[in-house]
Amino acid sequence: MLVISVKEGESIDRALKRYKRKYDRTGVMREVRSRQQFTKPSVERRKEILKAAYIQGKRQEEE
Repeated sequence: MLVISVKEGESIDRALKRYKRKYDRTGVMREVRSRQQFTKPSVERRKEILKAAYIQGKRQEEE
C-alpha cells in the first residue's frame, strides 16, 4: 500500500501528482495488463532477443 504524507502548505494537486508518480514506478498496471492474456515462454524469449538485437544495433550505430 502506498502512503503519501501531505506536507505542510502543500496543495492536494501536488500530493496527488507525487502519488501517481510513485504508483507508476511500482509497475502494478504493467503487470495487470501483461496478465490479461497468456504469452508462451518461447514468444517472450523471442521478444527479448529481438529487443536486445535492436538495442545493440542502435549502440553500434552510435559509435
